[in-house]
Amino acid sequence: METAIGVFDSPEHAKEAVRELLANRVPQDAVVFLTRSGTDAEVVGKELSTGAVAGVSGVTAGAIAASVLLVPGIGGIVFGLGLGAATLLGLIGKESSKAVAAGNAEDADFFRNVLKEGQSLIVVRTESADVARSATGILDRLGLSIQERSTAKAQTSVRQLGDFAIVDMVGRITFGEGNVMLRDTVRDLLAKGHKKILLNLQGVHYIDSAGIGEMVRSHASVRNQGGHLKLCNLSNLVNDLFLKTKLHTVFDIHPDETSAIQSTGAASSVKAGS
Repeated sequence: METAIGVFDSPEHAKEAVRELLANRVPQDAVVFLTRSGTDAEVVGKELSTGAVAGVSGVTAGAIAASVLLVPGIGGIVFGLGLGAATLLGLIGKESSKAVAAGNAEDADFFRNVLKEGQSLIVVRTESADVARSATGILDRLGLSIQERSTAKAQTSVRQLGDFAIVDMVGRITFGEGNVMLRDTVRDLLAKGHKKILLNLQGVHYIDSAGIGEMVRSHASVRNQGGHLKLCNLSNLVNDLFLKTKLHTVFDIHPDETSAIQSTGAASSVKAGS
């Protein structure tokens, strides 16, 4: 399962992204649009139901129905548009163990924090590589608005330092490349019983929407197995990305390996941008 996540400051860009996703044949049941604005959800729903999106036809009533949930800690109502919205919103509110066991549980804290800041989210889940590639391009352009600066191919290596398995990542964490390496590396470490994992991102200078999706999923996977995932050595560009997408509120981020390892068991940690 591939997951791409777009975070939007602009409601108009979020709505445009939903339109483009569907117009580019991303299946309606693969798209979830989360917003605190009932107006935005209603506008997109009406456009879809009336066939106002160019190239989109046959949208069912179930796909455009908005789910509404009062989520603790957000201070307002969240509107979810799409067939998967109720599941995702239920996960946010209840942290469903069934969803976690199914491997579809992105980190609930991440969604809460983004929505709490008044931003909108679009999550695309699909088994199709072609659909994921198309969705990632749209979410990158309309959501992240960060230009790729790295052409280095993704590489990972693992070393042990005390109780920590340190994963040195180089290149891009992007669809079909770095995201797959990250996924396989974390799965392999967990399968071998490693519970303390430190991602050294010093050599990473670009993360796309698929990379964000995999970062969030990896964090949830490690935590759900009773482990700890920490990050260190973020480049300026990646640090800015984490601030923009609110990932810095979810991950345990440190300036270097030493502080990350020494922080184990500490009451507080150094966050990106602090």
